[in-house]
Amino acid sequence: MKKLLIASALLAALPLGAYAADGEWKGSGELGFAASRGNSKSENLNAKLNFSMEDDTWKDNFYLTALRSKGEVTTAEIQNGQLVNVKKYDLTSNRYEAGASLGYKLDERSYVVGALRYENDDFSPFDYQAVLSVGYGYTAIKNERTELSFEIGPGYKQYKPRVAPPAISDSESEAVGRGLIGFKHQLTETTRFEDTFLVEAGADNTFMQNDAGLVVSMNKTLALKLGYQIRHNSDVAPGIKKTDQLMTTNLVYNF
Repeated sequence: MKKLLIASALLAALPLGAYAADGEWKGSGELGFAASRGNSKSENLNAKLNFSMEDDTWKDNFYLTALRSKGEVTTAEIQNGQLVNVKKYDLTSNRYEAGASLGYKLDERSYVVGALRYENDDFSPFDYQAVLSVGYGYTAIKNERTELSFEIGPGYKQYKPRVAPPAISDSESEAVGRGLIGFKHQLTETTRFEDTFLVEAGADNTFMQNDAGLVVSMNKTLALKLGYQIRHNSDVAPGIKKTDQLMTTNLVYNF
């Protein structure tokens, strides 16, 4: 029920933000798929949908992401009283995330921002994480080629740890400090580098995520994007890795 309420709040924020803003909304969709057959068998799908708008008063953003992959994995099972390794074709990644930020400009560079982020990941240290925050944003650089902005502020986080071996665990919550750095630079007429660094620091766990991407435009609508993502949780259960990495090559559709 709590997960449903969080997801519903994100969806409700989209029309409210669109109603408040008078600027032109821009959107993009990313999609990447890979599959192998023969000596090995695997499938990987990742997708992202993003909407953004900025005018003299508002600076808003909404996004949805999904990652799902299957592959051959080896697990240990007891058969006829003996421990044997068994190969299975099973899920190796299953994650989706939704987020929204509404920024109200105080002047040309400064703004106040409210942000909401929710993720559900079957292969992370947490069953889910949800963070609601408010803060102050500042655009340090903004010209035809480069944009650099910072956001910082307090927030509230609710999450459910995934324990190993699997067991029932309760949801937990804590106060966090949220920080975000957004950077974009137009390298050439058709090539752009972009990087977003997010940190949600609390007493029990600090979550950090960095998304770097190189975007090469083929025309006004289509582009190719090479992405590299690092995700890190400082406090995890024994047997669970703190850091995950993901490399993607996606087709981007701008609308």
